[in-house]
Amino acid sequence: MPDAFADLVGQDEAVDTLRRAAAAAAEVLRAPRGDQEPEVSGPDPGAGMTHAWIFTGPPGSGRSVAARAFAAALQCEQGTGCGRCPGCHTTLAGTHADVRLVVPDGLSIGVSEMRALVLRASSTPSGGRWQVVIIEDADRLTEAAGNALLKAVEEPPPRTVFLLCTPSTHPDDISVTIRSRCRVVPLVQPAAEAVAEVLVRRDGIAPEVARWAAAATQGHVGRARRLAGDPQARARREAVLAVPRRLTSVGAAFDAAAALIEAAEAEAEAAVVEVDAAERAALETALGAGGTGRGAAGAARGSAGQLKDLERRQKSRATRAQRDALDRALVDLAAFYRDALTMALGAPVAPVHTDTVELADAGARTWQAEGALRRLEAVLACRTAIEANVKPRIAVEAMMLSLWKG
Repeated sequence: MPDAFADLVGQDEAVDTLRRAAAAAAEVLRAPRGDQEPEVSGPDPGAGMTHAWIFTGPPGSGRSVAARAFAAALQCEQGTGCGRCPGCHTTLAGTHADVRLVVPDGLSIGVSEMRALVLRASSTPSGGRWQVVIIEDADRLTEAAGNALLKAVEEPPPRTVFLLCTPSTHPDDISVTIRSRCRVVPLVQPAAEAVAEVLVRRDGIAPEVARWAAAATQGHVGRARRLAGDPQARARREAVLAVPRRLTSVGAAFDAAAALIEAAEAEAEAAVVEVDAAERAALETALGAGGTGRGAAGAARGSAGQLKDLERRQKSRATRAQRDALDRALVDLAAFYRDALTMALGAPVAPVHTDTVELADAGARTWQAEGALRRLEAVLACRTAIEANVKPRIAVEAMMLSLWKG
C-alpha cells in the first residue's frame, strides 16, 4: 500500500510540515503523562504539534485529502503515515474508531450536528493515540455551529485534534476567532503534469487522456478523474462549451440558460437518488414499517416527524448537489472565455480547453480583449450571485443575456 500522503498531489512543502508535526505528536504520546497536551514549541515551530489546523487552498488542491492523510499520520503505528499499518489503513478507509469525518450534505453544517460531534470528540481515544475531527467545507458552518466549535477549540481535550478545510482564512470562510486558534497549512493548485501522473499511476488512465483531463480541469484532481473516466461528464462539458456559439438572440440566451439549469438538476438528481432511497428505506425499517405487532400503528403515526426531517435534509442535499453541478459548468465556461481573452491579448500561455481552441480564437477576433473580459466577468459574477443565494435560474439567465450582448 502506498504512503499515506501519496494522493496529495504537488504539495511537497505541506507534506513536509505535516510529517514533522506528526513526528512531534508521536513524541507527545511518549512524553510523561502530565505533558501530553499538544502544543507548538521548540526552536523549529514548523516541527511542532498543535490541537487545531486549517487547510486552505483553491478547489482541487486537496484540502480534504491533506486532512485525511494527516489524520492517518497521527494514527500511524509505524512512523508518520506509512500507509500500511492498521492505523493508516483504517483512517484512509474511513473506518477508524477515533477519526470522525464531517462532510456536509446540504447547504450548511448546523449547530446540533456540531454539538454532538464536539461531545463525542471529547472522549478518550479508544486506540490510545488521538481523537481526530475532520470537518470538510468548514466554510459552511452556521454562526451557531461555529460558536459551538470555537468553545471546543478554545478548551480542547488533551488528546483531540481538529482539522478544518476551508477555501481561505477570509472571515467569509472561517471566523477570525477560530482562525486565531488554528495553525494554517496553505495548499497550492497542483500542476497539470502532476495531476496527470497521478491519474496514470493510481487510476490506470491512458497518458494522453490524463494530460487532456488535467489541463481541462486546471489541475483539479477530482474533476480530472471524473472527466477522464466518465463519458457522461465529458458530454456535459461539451454541452457547456457549445454555449458561446448558441447565443444568437435573446430567445437563444434564455434557451441556453434553461438547458444549463436542467442539466445541473439532472446531474444532481442522478447523484443523490440512490442515497435518498437507501436512507428512507433504512429509516422506515428502523421505525417498524411493515410491522403488524401491537405497537406498529402507533409507531407509524409517530414516525411522521422523523420522515419529514429526513426529507428536509435530503432536499438540502439535492440543492447543494445542483449548485455544485452548476458551478462546475460555470468554471468550464469561464475557462473558455479566459482562453479567448489570452488569445486576444497574445499572451504566451497554454489554453485550458485544447479542444475548443478554434472557437475561442474566433471569439477573440470578434470580441477583442475588452469583449472577452466582459464575458469572463459575467460568468464570474454569476458564480458570485449564486453563492450569495440568488436563485440559480435568475443568475444564469442574467449571465446568458450579458454573454449575448457582450
